[in-house]
Amino acid sequence: MKQIVVVGGGISGLTCTAYLARAGYKVLLLEKNNEFGGLVSSIEHNGFTFEAGVRALVNAGIILPMLNDLGIQLEMVPNKVSIGIEDKIIHVDSKEDVEKYREMLIDLYSGSSNEIYNFIRRMQKITGYVDTMYKIDNPVFRDLKKDREFLLKKLLPWLPRFLLTLQKINMLNEPVEQYVARFISDPSVRDIITQHFFKSTPAFFALGYFAIYAEYYYPIGGVGRLAEAVQKKALELKAELKTGKLIREVNAAEQYVIDQNGAKYKYDYLVWAADLPTFYDIVNLNGLPLNIKNKVLNLKSKFRKARSSESVFSLYLEVDLPLEYFGRISQGHFFYTPSKKGLGTIHTSELESLPEDFAYNNKDEILSWLDRFLEHNTFEISIPGLRDKNLVPEGKTGLIISFLTEFWLFEKVKQAGWYEEFKDIIENKIIDILSRTIYNGLKERIEHRFSFTPLSIKKRIASTNGAIVGWSFERDVPAVSNMLKVNQSVLTPLPNTFQTGQWTYSPAGVPMAILTGKLAADKLLKCK
Repeated sequence: MKQIVVVGGGISGLTCTAYLARAGYKVLLLEKNNEFGGLVSSIEHNGFTFEAGVRALVNAGIILPMLNDLGIQLEMVPNKVSIGIEDKIIHVDSKEDVEKYREMLIDLYSGSSNEIYNFIRRMQKITGYVDTMYKIDNPVFRDLKKDREFLLKKLLPWLPRFLLTLQKINMLNEPVEQYVARFISDPSVRDIITQHFFKSTPAFFALGYFAIYAEYYYPIGGVGRLAEAVQKKALELKAELKTGKLIREVNAAEQYVIDQNGAKYKYDYLVWAADLPTFYDIVNLNGLPLNIKNKVLNLKSKFRKARSSESVFSLYLEVDLPLEYFGRISQGHFFYTPSKKGLGTIHTSELESLPEDFAYNNKDEILSWLDRFLEHNTFEISIPGLRDKNLVPEGKTGLIISFLTEFWLFEKVKQAGWYEEFKDIIENKIIDILSRTIYNGLKERIEHRFSFTPLSIKKRIASTNGAIVGWSFERDVPAVSNMLKVNQSVLTPLPNTFQTGQWTYSPAGVPMAILTGKLAADKLLKCK
């Protein structure tokens, strides 16, 4: 029987492993950490359950069909979202609530009311496009030969609308900041609409989010339950899963990988479901034909020119306040902006214009920048207990407060020797901002706190620059970004080798990680 090795035990690698094992293949999954899941994981501390990575799951016509196809039972509840700016808060229960968003923006920026009104109409159209994209289960997770009813009554009637929608979406690949600037003249309004997305996020992806909010789900027990369920299924299907195996070399000609202890694992087929830039750095090309070597070297060159996405800083708070206190303010997933002024250029040109040695010789300057950056930023606040009350001790609440940030900023501060101080300053500043704006008295009720930085994320999941969605949108993306070509995203120029996960398709996310995992398995199963 042929041996398949899957490297990387995140949700993409787990999905691929489960499908290959179901097909009867001999599969070995190697994961560098002592647990599986990657960014789809939860942590427990002092009786609190927190998300270590993604805060909720977007179905996108992929997650629920995958679970159903594999026969996995996973209890999930809708993940309700709230949006707040200063003292204005709306609760999003459906895509129609974009009208609440329009009213809130007009209330805050009355001088731009006409522009806002017309722009929200554009958002509603884009929301409709995204809604069409996710209207039915992704057919990759259906057996179309057997499921004729799905094929004839759902897929075929939907397909023309889907293809038309893709044409419209492809015309909205413009960076969201640039797109919004064509219709909104007030820079503060533009910032408030766009600043909680990754820089240069495609307009269709950012502005269709009211359809995505309606597709949010939260597993009972925490997001990590998804990865645990797929892991359990893979084991039931007789896959072999090993932890603590960091792969240091891939010998593509002789077809084996070597871990940090020098152990070799032979393969007939390899699926790389870990950090993609790392893969192309550690692959040994000796013995391969020249044309394959050249293709790989060309890819490596593209990777060096590209840029990894922003990372995230997350503050975890264990608070001696009941869930009811927070539930009166927002739902369990809360995007909150303390100031309606907006970030402006604070997180772009101002940050990039800091001198090369700023962390050593310009400490006061960077702290002044940091103060303004946090005061005007948008925080993603996740409250697990508002989705599942069993995730917190009685009468208490756990909060995860996050914002997007650059890996290199923390790297330079660490090199200068004041990384721990920098983290502490950020934590204190966030607590101060939220205590005097949306959560009165929060500071005095915190029992414990800790934080993850971009450096923490890189150390934990070995993602280049702590990136959480693969490639940055700020430069050319060396990955497939057209849904009609998504099947190509899992191919590599190397013999008997496939790739999968967040780096292989853009925009990335949990649904695409799962989809590429399934596509890689399908491609491999067709190999003779």
